[in-house]
Amino acid sequence: METRASIRRHPIHPMLVALPIGLWMFSFVCDLIARNVVDGKFWSDMAFFSMGGGVIGALAAAVPGFIDYLGLKSYPVRRIATTHMVLNLIVVVLYVFNLGLRMNNPVDATGRGVMVSVIALVLLGISGWLGSHMVYVHGVAVQRGPEIEYEERKRAA
Repeated sequence: METRASIRRHPIHPMLVALPIGLWMFSFVCDLIARNVVDGKFWSDMAFFSMGGGVIGALAAAVPGFIDYLGLKSYPVRRIATTHMVLNLIVVVLYVFNLGLRMNNPVDATGRGVMVSVIALVLLGISGWLGSHMVYVHGVAVQRGPEIEYEERKRAA
């Protein structure tokens, strides 16, 4: 099942999702460091800016993801993709909320902010599992080469 949003037959969405995932995980690590050092302002600020970058990256990844979503024809795959999309939107909203918590008091935000990050990362993990399920089980954004098609025809005969 070929993807609509691609560059030279390479899907764009999987290329872009690594950025927000990495930044959000790094922001969580920064929060943990900020909680365990004497002056955690640097690490708390680093977590804040990593979250902001993750939100921007997620919005950039959402555009080709939505284009791919519109091209899905199979109902079961579309249902999984809808859950994947809704979970990702919830994660983005949680991180925007988390940024709001930290806006006025970034050093003290390690209590509630860390809990919001944990919830968001758990939802992100579930969403990532659904995304990989679409690719590895249903073949979304997987282009089959001529040698695979030849082998399948040979086995079917």
